[in-house]
Amino acid sequence: MAHEFEIYKDKGGEFRVRFKYNSEVIFSTEGYASKSSAQNAIDSIKKNGPSAPVEDNS
Repeated sequence: MAHEFEIYKDKGGEFRVRFKYNSEVIFSTEGYASKSSAQNAIDSIKKNGPSAPVEDNS
């Protein structure tokens, strides 16, 4: 699969989410204390991302 979310634990022990395209990291999230909070972030991105406006500050 070309696109994927990855939940991982950082060096500080927090859970983070990476979004990858063809194994390249496109973005990562802030740290979360629990794995379920990281999963909630993924669910929110999936739900709200498609309709989010684009802010062009160029």
